[in-house]
Amino acid sequence: MNKKQKKMLKQIIAAVILVAILKLLPSFPTPVELVLYYIPYLVVGWDVLRKAIKGIKNRQPFDECFLMAVATVGAFALGDYVEGCAVIIFYQIGELFQSVAVGKSRQSISSLMDIRPDYANIEGEDGKLEQVDPDEVEIGTTIVVQPGERIPIDGVILEGASALNTAALTGESLPRDVKAGDEVISGCVNVTGLLKIQTTKEFGESTVSKILDLVENSSMKKARAENFITRFARVYTPAVCYGALALAFLPPIVLLLMGQPARFGDWIYRALTFLVISCPCALVISIPLSFFGGIGGASACGILVKGSTYLEELARTGVVVFDKTGTLTQGTFKVTGIYPTEGTSQDALVEAAALTESWSKHPISLSVKAAYGKEIDQSRVTDVEELGGYGVTAKVDGKAVACGNARLMAKLRLTVPAVTEAGTIVHVAIDGKYAGYLLIADVVKPHSAQAIKGLKQAGVRKTVMLTGDAEPVAKAVSAELGLDEYHAGLLPGDKVDQIEKLLASKQPKENLAFVGDGVNDAPVLSRADIGIAMGALGSDAAIEAADVVLMDDDPAKIALAMRIARRTNGIVYQNIVFALGVKGICLILGALGIASMWTAIFADVGVMIIAVLNATRALYIKDLAKKNEA
Repeated sequence: MNKKQKKMLKQIIAAVILVAILKLLPSFPTPVELVLYYIPYLVVGWDVLRKAIKGIKNRQPFDECFLMAVATVGAFALGDYVEGCAVIIFYQIGELFQSVAVGKSRQSISSLMDIRPDYANIEGEDGKLEQVDPDEVEIGTTIVVQPGERIPIDGVILEGASALNTAALTGESLPRDVKAGDEVISGCVNVTGLLKIQTTKEFGESTVSKILDLVENSSMKKARAENFITRFARVYTPAVCYGALALAFLPPIVLLLMGQPARFGDWIYRALTFLVISCPCALVISIPLSFFGGIGGASACGILVKGSTYLEELARTGVVVFDKTGTLTQGTFKVTGIYPTEGTSQDALVEAAALTESWSKHPISLSVKAAYGKEIDQSRVTDVEELGGYGVTAKVDGKAVACGNARLMAKLRLTVPAVTEAGTIVHVAIDGKYAGYLLIADVVKPHSAQAIKGLKQAGVRKTVMLTGDAEPVAKAVSAELGLDEYHAGLLPGDKVDQIEKLLASKQPKENLAFVGDGVNDAPVLSRADIGIAMGALGSDAAIEAADVVLMDDDPAKIALAMRIARRTNGIVYQNIVFALGVKGICLILGALGIASMWTAIFADVGVMIIAVLNATRALYIKDLAKKNEA
């Protein structure tokens, strides 16, 4: 509890003790009893009276404070001092309960706020580190991050190796190893070694700033359920106030005209009970709290939802469309197969290819060198020649080696085997003889198959992949992952056209989500009902255009996000039906004189506490996370 909550708790306890003492003491004359009971009432309820008076002054009287003030002051006027004190005490208990619940919901989002760095270390001419404001650091500046410090700005490691704690960004507890040449993002904690990093972005454009901006602005985009309750309360509260006024005076006047006793006191009591019952706290508090809890729970798992409206829409997703490269696949090439001819070993084939490709910076060449896994002695390589559209030729240890595609082998008048596997083929010839080939492919992410399976289990009707890759590659990835549909050889404009067709064919009240990471995905992310971006390695344009950001680039988190969204929406509608149902029944009973002020207290505070307790369930998503991992 914070100081304000502890203060309110003390006031509630003091008021309860004073009311209990007064109840046990013998009766006092009415004026004295009124004054004595006003003491505990003002101890706990002065803040409510002050807000009610302020609302009247601002010509916006119709809120829960006004309803409580009128009901409790009216109860005192009728001589029901204990009931008047009880109403205000239980109301403040409900408010305290709600405040604590909101505080707990904020904790996971507040932990994100802790990723904001206070300073950046810049090495001075004398070698000493100087702490400066991250906003003052320009692109290309070398900063020093010591063990235990948070990386303040995105950049590339120039010197050092370390393990980074990314839990605040991704929700993952395992540290990530980094070394010189690796890109790092702001917000991660440097765990072990000293790092020198060259900044690639200004602080305002770095990952940490974008995340904080997303979180801080998430409450601006309200769900339809929240907007409905806001509009409902604007009409509902004045209506029940005028209804209570009519209940207090119209029946007595009718009774008087009929020659019967008016019983103004009874009808005023009924009207006050009616006011307490009608207080819309349960709805006004629990529904935003439910969405806030859902967003907070998602953020703890590294899923940033830009607003409750997107959480609500995510729950109705029936079609999920994926980009391939960088989304379902790693986006980096890797040697996935080594096929030497008879008389040539796998090691010899890879060594010859790696040495021949040693001078090239092409992604295919880099993957071959990575497969070799040893330090390359370039003095062994001479007469290197790159042949555009064919490959590379060189002399390795005096032997002529050629690495390239089938056209290069045909140029050398060598016959190559028919290859049916999907991927890029690098054929190798040594001393004029065909030596074998390497299969290079963009590797599927470890959790991609689990992601598709999880989406099916979560109720997604159709999964689709859009890619600019060739048909064989797309077909192989689609079959491996179990996708329902795929479209290959697409340009960015073609992707938008495919999304339009899918939007036109989706079922009523069903949303289409697109998952992507690249700059060319931004138009599609904007066009889809829900745009989901890969945030850790994704482009800035994709993150800006998306409605949901996955901070660890794990596509399996999409199903988890949908489960969180559906549970949150379920909780919201449970609270709406429960609160309106109980209040509707109690309002009828109150108007008929069957419900007492104690019934009214349950209909207001009791319903609010139950609704808030139910709303806090949205924050706890451990069971959903375990189900998603299963």
